[in-house]
Amino acid sequence: MVSNPHLWPILACAAAGLVITAGAWFLLLRNWAKINLRWLWAALAVVLTAACLVNLDAWLIEPESLVVRRVDVASPDWHGAPLTIAAIGDTHVGGPHMDVARMGRIVQRINALGPELVVLLGDYIYGHTSSELRTEDERKEAISGIASFAALAARHGVVATIGNHDVWFDREAVTRALQDAGIAVLWNRNIVVHRSGGEVVIAGIADAMTGHPDFAAALDGAPQAADTVVISHSPDPFTQLPAGPALMLAAHTHCGQVTIPFVGRPLLPIDHEEFACGRVDRGAQTLYVTAGLGTSIVPVRFGNPPEITLITIHGAGPAAR
Repeated sequence: MVSNPHLWPILACAAAGLVITAGAWFLLLRNWAKINLRWLWAALAVVLTAACLVNLDAWLIEPESLVVRRVDVASPDWHGAPLTIAAIGDTHVGGPHMDVARMGRIVQRINALGPELVVLLGDYIYGHTSSELRTEDERKEAISGIASFAALAARHGVVATIGNHDVWFDREAVTRALQDAGIAVLWNRNIVVHRSGGEVVIAGIADAMTGHPDFAAALDGAPQAADTVVISHSPDPFTQLPAGPALMLAAHTHCGQVTIPFVGRPLLPIDHEEFACGRVDRGAQTLYVTAGLGTSIVPVRFGNPPEITLITIHGAGPAAR
């Protein structure tokens, strides 16, 4: 099931957990007649079994899974025909659980959903190392992952923004690779989608960690009457989103990658924890933060499976759909 060579330490760790769990059950059975030890060994066996199962899921199963999250947004700021958008982020090709072949399969899954527009929300690169300090094979894999986006098919095209990992790698190289794949790259600028159901402005802002998000620049020259969607790598700039855009899409958080019951998401690389994951409504405006596809720092996911978000946005009136 798992072919990524980076995963052999994880498999070894999981195997060790299984051995420990088996040993606990063996000791439990041997000491079953000793009433003083029976419940102690039972508790130990249950805890170790649960820990083993959780680790198997977090290290091996959930990161290799894929869900399609369907979101319906009704907005009074949307006046034209409905629009269906597929959004993905944080592919991190080259890291554990995400190689070029898997990225190709995800592209096929997106195409099968039939979106009218595809948006890519940054962090296509895995790791923190600049391009200059990587091997030729590592650079080739990173760019090949981006090249796989050329196979995306949507009536109104594909647009992208840039994430912090992309800047650390080489923002210009990532931008060129996206453009070579036929994708419009938005860094404090916009494009206009012309369609029979009314023009739509897609405005992309700079990455909040490595750049300077500028909504005024991103929306400069956009038709005033057009419906507007903003794309951003980080959700933090949602606090400064001006009136007008009906929807903002972001990634970056991975939804924390791990959600601990009764504790929450201990690892969030944002200032506003209320933007950690999923949908946030503020008046007529909606933010959606996708869980992303790859992993960073630690190759685990628990409670936050890799996600393709399929959003349909339309007006709020009864005849809007």
